[in-house]
Amino acid sequence: MGEDHPVKPFDPQRAEPGRYPRLQAALDTVNRDFAATLPDQPPLALMVWEERVYVAVSDGTWHHDGLQEPDADAPDDDALGLVADAAQETVGDRLYLAWPVCPVHRLGTHLRPEGTPADWDWGDGGRSGRLVWWCRGGPADDCHDLAPVGELAAALPQP
Repeated sequence: MGEDHPVKPFDPQRAEPGRYPRLQAALDTVNRDFAATLPDQPPLALMVWEERVYVAVSDGTWHHDGLQEPDADAPDDDALGLVADAAQETVGDRLYLAWPVCPVHRLGTHLRPEGTPADWDWGDGGRSGRLVWWCRGGPADDCHDLAPVGELAAALPQP
């Protein structure tokens, strides 16, 4: 018989405060949008498992490949982009929601640099501008920047 190979238990833990400052700052920004659009949901959290960091819903589960703290000299938008993208994936898979949704077109939005045209692609490189939630628009192809990440509350209809 072969050797027994121990299986590492699946035991993710909440990230220790201060351990991933750039990812946490980015998550704080994303959580402003999360709270503005899903006020009944607890905030998203950072979880750690096997040296990777994950953006998780309140039950500690996630759906993305995991993140690493960006280098100190990387632009702040790098961490924000990583976290916002991971949050979108997790919310979609774990809460079964398109998030965030454009209140005008009722479509899920996409993470993009500010002012990008409809045919822009991440693979084109050379991105500039702050990150926004971008809406493809309706049949009239009226795509638009909905709001900068972290500032979505200002773009939502007021009660």
